[in-house]
Amino acid sequence: MSGSARQVRVEIFGRAGCGLCDEAKAVIAPLRDELGFELVEVDIAQDAALEQAYGWDIPVIHVAGQRAFQHRVDPAALRGQVLRAAEELR
Repeated sequence: MSGSARQVRVEIFGRAGCGLCDEAKAVIAPLRDELGFELVEVDIAQDAALEQAYGWDIPVIHVAGQRAFQHRVDPAALRGQVLRAAEELR
């Protein structure tokens, strides 16, 4: 099943120096290693529109283009969302 998860994109919107962002990345990394999904880190400080949209209310995590988490990531829920997204891509 992990082969199909490689097509799933997970994005984490945050900024440097954000402790919650670092925590979210630490939760996401082992699942990325296990499932093989694409992880993209987006620095909102580099985009005025994203900075306006999210401000300090970060991290925000999207799975397959859909907002999935804010501030904290539940690893079991993330696994389920990635696997569901992979199934939808089949």
